[in-house]
Amino acid sequence: MGRLVPAVTRALDILELFLDGDGTLSAPDIVRKLQLPRTTVHELVTTLAARSYIVQVPSQPGRYRLGVRPYQLGSRYAEQLDLAAEGQQVARTVAETCDETVHVAILEGADVIYIAKVDSTHAVRMVSAAGRKLPAHCTSVGKMLLASLPENELAARVPADAELTGMTENSITDPAALHAHLADIRRRGIAVESRESNTDVSCVAAPVRDRTNRVVAALSISVPMIRWTDAREDELAQLAAKGAADLSERLGHRGTA
Repeated sequence: MGRLVPAVTRALDILELFLDGDGTLSAPDIVRKLQLPRTTVHELVTTLAARSYIVQVPSQPGRYRLGVRPYQLGSRYAEQLDLAAEGQQVARTVAETCDETVHVAILEGADVIYIAKVDSTHAVRMVSAAGRKLPAHCTSVGKMLLASLPENELAARVPADAELTGMTENSITDPAALHAHLADIRRRGIAVESRESNTDVSCVAAPVRDRTNRVVAALSISVPMIRWTDAREDELAQLAAKGAADLSERLGHRGTA
């Protein structure tokens, strides 16, 4: 790794200060927070303002907010993001931690499509494939995504008179029961599927959010019943939530949902 340039590091430190609080700062604020000389801060602020990285707040003399340049860079970054590729990288990290099968999926109508998958190394593991489509109400990722929809959109995708096809005898096929189950998922923030798409497998899933806080995908961990316990469920729920949060951060999401 090459040598870090102190002036660039300090300029970036200043920009990152705007991520917290109300998004405005004065030069004295920056001096206090970063413990830098006033002259150094003045020069850096002047340079950042000249390049449109920060601008003065019209109604608050001496205070600055982010300018248009960081927005332009962020927009270009967002344009280049590949959810499937980012999801595959995060899924690999999660799978290496728990040695179980990890999926990332998106919602299409009332179905889910798996866009990323990393297998467990165990001899007994879930058999699936990226690109596979399944009924959303039968999977943990699908239920997580359905639970994240606004009520009107959920009602449109799963109306009260919908005929829900089950994949196993454990699948939820009654729309009213499904809506009640989704409300519980919404409160908990984690979805659990107990042998609803495969009689030998249970799964946990967590939501993946983009920079606008919209849920755009879900990450799940699938475990054969021979390795499934209540303690394991709790452990994997935490790991799925962390993996989903890591993927959300890659997509530009900040803070808690």
